[in-house]
Amino acid sequence: MLTTLDYLIIAVYLVGVAVFGIVASGRQQSTTDYFLGSRDMPWWAVCLSVVATETSTLTVIGIPAVAYGGSLTFLQITFGYLLGRIVVSIYFLPRYYSGKLATAYAFLGDRYGDNMQATASATFLLTRLLADGVRLFATAIPLWVIADMAGLTVGYFEIILVIGVATAIYTFIGGIKAVVWMDVVQMILYIVGAVLAIAFLLGDVPAGWWAEAVDAGKTQLLDWGPTESFGTWVTEDYALVTAVLGGTIFSMASHGTDQLMVQRLLACRDTKDSQKAIIGSAIIVMLQFALFLAVGLLLWAHYGGVSAEALGLQRGDEIFPLYIIEGLPTGLSGLILAGIIAAAMSSLSSSMNALASSSMDDLYELFFGKPSSEARGLRISRLLTLFWGAVFIGFASLFQDSDNPVVELGLEIASFTYGGLLGAFLLGLLVSRTKQIDALIAFVITIVTMVVVIFGVWFSPTEGWMFVFYPSDAYIAEHGLRSIGWPWYTVIGTALNLAIGWLLSLRHRRPVPTS
Repeated sequence: MLTTLDYLIIAVYLVGVAVFGIVASGRQQSTTDYFLGSRDMPWWAVCLSVVATETSTLTVIGIPAVAYGGSLTFLQITFGYLLGRIVVSIYFLPRYYSGKLATAYAFLGDRYGDNMQATASATFLLTRLLADGVRLFATAIPLWVIADMAGLTVGYFEIILVIGVATAIYTFIGGIKAVVWMDVVQMILYIVGAVLAIAFLLGDVPAGWWAEAVDAGKTQLLDWGPTESFGTWVTEDYALVTAVLGGTIFSMASHGTDQLMVQRLLACRDTKDSQKAIIGSAIIVMLQFALFLAVGLLLWAHYGGVSAEALGLQRGDEIFPLYIIEGLPTGLSGLILAGIIAAAMSSLSSSMNALASSSMDDLYELFFGKPSSEARGLRISRLLTLFWGAVFIGFASLFQDSDNPVVELGLEIASFTYGGLLGAFLLGLLVSRTKQIDALIAFVITIVTMVVVIFGVWFSPTEGWMFVFYPSDAYIAEHGLRSIGWPWYTVIGTALNLAIGWLLSLRHRRPVPTS
């Protein structure tokens, strides 16, 4: 159980890290300072910030839950992450820096026009609200476990409200510099906490646990996929080809077209620093995923592989927080929980700042023009940060009834639109004859089609492929329905967007090269 010392550590850490972030941010005088850190952030800090932002709480509690309920095959997807980021570093980042762009979607504005830029930006805003609503909800899970064990009656929404308000306050003041430097601190804490948790778990697990894990298939790393049929194979989330190909395309979309990540990369001093940051982040993600998968495997051995319900929990994502509270010594429990909370606040602040940046540069200035002064622009940017903080709190409460591990839920949500966004960027880069109307039509058709595919296309081992839009749980169980593996969503969306855009472009003459 947590003691007064643990609660004191949590409180001191949260206050201290917030103060540190604000102090490290310096004085904000313009939107460039506020959103891009004056384009003078060190690459290694940006690298850690990218990792912390994309994993954070979802990594800490979600990935152990994946290993606890399955195996280690989730790690395969990081192979694709590395390949995807290498592509982004070679083909995307030089173009962003050559144009001195403030957002990823400014590239689409330069290539096609304002309407395409605004459409992509609006899509990013909605996707971030949903995906990071999951992140904010994930933060509430360990806090709910703490409150429940302490006999306190508190719901997820109340926890989400407190975290959201606190995060909005320091993001409002510090901007991207505060976000990045807080990420650096919490990344260090994460890694130290995970290593210490593994050390204590190794002292708790019974003798012979590794042999039992091997026999149960828990240590499987590579999954070649089922051989029964193509339909069965394509519904597996972590078959090797699915994970590598899907991870590559997903990473190209998330780190090449998502303003949440691109904003950080544009805060580096130059293209080379940005490339080092993105490729380094892939390597660190591999190590971090392996670390937290190991935590999940050891938790499985520690608790004898029983279900979350048998442990008195509501969902698998609560298993690691339970061990932090029950299995770790006084002080260390508080330190790791403080890190979980601070990390989530840091990721949330990243989203608030990125949403405000895209709203300001891609939408506000498009419709209302540039602010009359830097001071006015900075004031509007800060108000947009507060606005998105309020909206986040409402969105986060939508996910408390989901049974999926939160890490998978967050990735699935992003897959709705990532294919369309990446497809639009690749059209602009690869198909010179496309015009704005082609890109817009392809983008809209892709998004609508992906909604239909994700909710309506199912595979039954006995009945084959079926189209049933949003079937009930009872219908799914009765027919043994399985959805397409989530890593394929971005692949399908990207291919569809490219195909439609290319076909539409055939109506136009190829542009004459300029000398």
